[in-house]
Order: sequence, then structure tokens, then C-alpha cells
Amino acid sequence: MASGMTTKDGKPFDRAALDYVLRRRLFYTPAFDIYGGVSGLYDYGPPGCALTNNIVDVWRKHFVLRENMQEVDCTMLTPYEVLKTSGHVDKFADWMCKDPKTGEIFRADHLVEEVLEARLKGDKEARGQKVEEKGEDPKKKKKKVKDIAVVKLDDALVTEYEETLAKIDNYSGDELGELMKKYNIRNPANGSELLPPVAFNLMFQTAIGPSSNLPGYLRPETAQGQFLNFAKLLDFNSQQMPFASASIGKSFRNEISPRSGLLRVREFLMAEIEHFVDPEGGKKHERFDEVKDVELELLNREVQLAGKTHVETTKIGKAVETGLVDNETLGYFLARIQLFLLKIGVDPKKIRFRQHMANEMAHYAADCWDAELLTSYGWIECVGCADRSAYDLSVHMKKTGAGLTVREARKEPLKIEEFQIDVDKKKFGPKFKKDAKPVEAALEALTQDLREKLSLDLEKDGKIVVDVPGVGDGKVEVPKELITIEKRTRIDHVREYTPNVIEPSFGIGRIFYALCEHSYWTREGDEARAVLSLPPTVAPTKVLLVPLSQHKDFKPFVRTLSDTLLDLGVSFRVDDSGASIGKRYSRNDELGTPFGITIDFQSVKDNTFTLRDRDSTKQVRASLDDICKAISNMVQDREKWADVAARLPAFEAQEAEAS
Repeated sequence: MASGMTTKDGKPFDRAALDYVLRRRLFYTPAFDIYGGVSGLYDYGPPGCALTNNIVDVWRKHFVLRENMQEVDCTMLTPYEVLKTSGHVDKFADWMCKDPKTGEIFRADHLVEEVLEARLKGDKEARGQKVEEKGEDPKKKKKKVKDIAVVKLDDALVTEYEETLAKIDNYSGDELGELMKKYNIRNPANGSELLPPVAFNLMFQTAIGPSSNLPGYLRPETAQGQFLNFAKLLDFNSQQMPFASASIGKSFRNEISPRSGLLRVREFLMAEIEHFVDPEGGKKHERFDEVKDVELELLNREVQLAGKTHVETTKIGKAVETGLVDNETLGYFLARIQLFLLKIGVDPKKIRFRQHMANEMAHYAADCWDAELLTSYGWIECVGCADRSAYDLSVHMKKTGAGLTVREARKEPLKIEEFQIDVDKKKFGPKFKKDAKPVEAALEALTQDLREKLSLDLEKDGKIVVDVPGVGDGKVEVPKELITIEKRTRIDHVREYTPNVIEPSFGIGRIFYALCEHSYWTREGDEARAVLSLPPTVAPTKVLLVPLSQHKDFKPFVRTLSDTLLDLGVSFRVDDSGASIGKRYSRNDELGTPFGITIDFQSVKDNTFTLRDRDSTKQVRASLDDICKAISNMVQDREKWADVAARLPAFEAQEAEAS
């Protein structure tokens, strides 16, 4: 069972039972299984592929098409220089600690979290309180905290533990090390003292080309390709701002200790949006009014820093108005993220948005909120929505000199007084020879304050000294006869600026797994009959065709129904096995198949068929055209089962649901 989680029908959630169904029905399976597997790597089977593709299809329609985004597909191999410039080489890391006796590696924040949670559990048991058990992840067996004593803790220590856990994402490596010392956190398996936490870069390193002289990485995100193509995308969009790009593809992170099944893996599918916006004007969004009344469950950073986790239900319009959410564009996407998650079937009572605290904020982010989904593993980040400011475009532009800016005509010309630098080209080149270009570039890069100061130095000393890295000792003297620095007025007809970026980033695998947990339940009175109540829009297979038997008279009807469903683009399976009707429906309920069509002897007589609803097991009977139209409408979310049941005749005959 799992930490207080219940299924949609109110029963205690059983993670092991769901995992058994998902693996047995080949939604996913450990990669390289016959070789013993590799932690954090999984393969998806036919229903898993179909569910993933359907989630992505809804995502593409909800965002890319609805928002008229520019979709790109960029390479997964990324040169070292790109990720060095973006900051990932230096900062994309988690904290790990090692057992010097066994060599076992732990992710520091996860270890602190596990041990403190286990101690709190022991305290509750000592106080006679009911404790819900968490389901066991097979890959965590070695590191599972075992045999924690049932000991009553001091009330103050309980509060301290709870506050520490509420802020667990906000601690630095040194702070995690201090927590481990303070609370005597050791290797749970053998009690060994662990080495202090050290940073571990999560990127997979590789070499590009046969000579291995071009170092690179497998990308940790899809974003950088979008930033590097910004100028081309802006041109493709006819230089119109704002606009958004989108990318769907694999990313890679070398997790320290993969755990929690599909929730923490080393290779995963991402869907990312980069919405480029003018930083002036408060980052307004022209369609914000459409979502301003959407209510979100918000957990802000102040509440977390106080050691609490309570959320506040807030309309996104109010959250932006009060400054809790920084701007309209960020708020617009938070609301649109929730609408997407609800559309694919996520439980509305198991969604919250948590604001990042200072220490956990990505190096590029100005503000960030995570859409977290409640699972048997706790609250899991499934979507991040960050205001990346102008960080990425600015650093790549500075490194390469590429024009990653927007130029637009001003409505009114602008008079600008500034210090301008002129160099005497005829004398400058002969004086500095091969260093002429870097020296001139250093002069052009000088700020207005420095230019003003150097103009005074030039007048006073007859020369200036500028910093030019890589030339001589890094200091270069420029005499008065080679340069002029004067304050002048110019008329600017064109405004040039670097856009800011709002980035919603979706972990498709995590959404996939959380959706399966939210959709799973068992039939009343028969715990062996599992059901995945996936919405028709994302269900791997939409329809099960069930001939009553293998009688030859049924075959033409199976073919006609198959052809009609194919023409409608509706996926289906045919089950004409010798199992009972109930058994055949039951094993497809596990696959999330929402509808079933039964072909019986009445079909042969009058060309009518029964249509079964997975969740209620209710049936209607109608003509082929009416049945297929109803299915098409429900798959495209134009109708619900209740609408169909209200307009088509109910079928009351016994279905033989029992196996």
C-alpha cells in the first residue's frame, strides 16, 4: 500500500499491484532485462508507446497548434562549448555522498529525506498512530531504511524534522552535510559514516568524431537547440514578437541513484516550450483574460521556508495581480498547464503548483513553479514553468557574437546622449597588428560609465589602459593619437532588445506514470479485476471488437467494423478467442480500452451492435453508423459516455461480465 493514496473509488492504492499490471501488460519493462538490467533505463511496450504518443498528440494540439508555436527537432548531441556557455558544465549537478567502506553512492538530499521520514514513522508508531506503508521499489532494496526503531521523539524534534523535510529542496551541499552530522545520518544498511556531499554533474559526456577531439554531451534538456536557432525562428515568424518555439525529444541525465521506477530515469522524453517575450511592459499576455479565473493550488516559497506545506486555492488572475506569480505570461502558462493535465485525465485533487526556493532555482531562472502530481511516492514534479529571463540568449550572444536580439522600428525616434569611441583604422592596425581585432572588440564592449571615465583619462594622461584578456598581460595601453572618446547625441529609430523567455518543460514519462496511478482501480468485490480509466483521447487502444464466438457469420461484420474504425482513425483490437465475453473485456480493461463492441446473432439479423463503456460496464445498442459516430465523438472529446447513453437505446441483456 502507499502513503495515504487512494484509488478513484476510495480504496487504498496498491502500487505493487499496479506495477504488476503495467509490466505484465507490457506498458513498460526494465531495459536489458535478460542481462540483468541497468538501473534507471526502461523500454516501453506497445500500450506504453501508444499511451505516450497519445499524450504527446494532445500536448501538441493543446500547445503547439493552439498557440501557433514553431516546432523544431534539434540534435541530442551537444558540443562542450555550448553547454559550458549555458552554465550546465559548471552548475548542472546534484549532491552525492559515498560510503568509504563499501563504495556505495547515495544522493544526499534523498538519503536525508528517507531517514527523517523513517524516524517520523517510528515516532507515529510509538504514539499508537496508524501509519500507511509505502510500496516497495525493487531498485531501492539496498538503500531502503530498514528496521527503524519504534521510538517516540521529542515534540520539538518532530517539528524540526518536519520543517527540514518541507525545505529539503533548498539545502546546499554543505548544508546537507551539516544535516547529516546533526542528525547522525549514516549508511542505513551498515551504519557506516559517509563522506561529505560533493557535486556530481548529471550530464553524460561523450566525444564527437573519430579523433575524439571534439568533446560533447548528450543533451540534458531540449532548450539549447531552440535558443541557438532563435534568430532563424524569429525570421521564420516574419520578425514578429512575441512568439514561441517547441520541441519534443529525448534528454539524458546520469542520475546518482535512480529510484521510483519511471519517475527518476536516465533517459526520458521531454516536451519543452520557449516563449520569447519583450521584457518591457510587464510581460503581458494578450490571451491572459481567457484563463484569469482558472483556480490553482499554489504552494509559495514563503510557506515552504516556514517549514509548512499547505496550499492556497487562488485564481491565477489574483496571483498575478498580487505579485505571487511574477507576470501574466508565466501565469498564463501555469493555467494552460493545469488545463492540459486535466484534459489527459490527471486527478484534479492531486495537482498543485509549488514555487521554487532560492537554493533549488536553476542557474538561469528568475522565477519557477513546478506542477506537482500526487503519487504513491509523494508529490512529484512533472512540469516546470520557469522565467529564464534573458539569460540563455545573452550568454550565447556574448560567446559567439551572433545577433540573438530583436530589432523593431520605434514609434517615436529616441534621442540618446552617449560616449562614442572612434579609432583611427590606418594607425590602429599597424600599432597592434594581430591583436587589433580583440583590442577593438574590448573597446566596443566598454560600458558608458567606463567610457566616461576613460575620456577623462585620455584628456589628462594622453592615453588609456583597457582590459583585453589573452593579449599580453591582459592590459593594453592605447595612445591618444589612435582613439577619440566623445559624448554625442544620436537619433535612434530602431529599438534593439534581448527577449526574455518563459519556459514550460514537461516530463512525459513522469506524467505517464502519474496518470496510470490516478487512473487505476479494481472492480468492487473482485480485487483481481484491475481497470485503467484512461480518457478515450489518450487510451492506447480505443475499441475492443468482440465477436460472440468464432462463428463464420460474424467475420464480415468484424471486417466492416474494422474498416469503418480505420477510416475514422480510431485504434482497435479484435479478440475472438475462446475466453468468455467477461474475461475478454476484463483483460482489456487493464489496458485502459474505453469501449467494446459486441457482435452477436442479433447483429446478423438487424445489423445492430452493443457498445460497452469500460468504467460503468453499461451498454447501448444501435446501428453501425450510430455506434461508430458515438465512438468518434468520444475519442475526440466532443461527447461523454453520459451523452451517448442518453440518446442511444440501453441494452439490458446480461453481458456475462464474470469470467
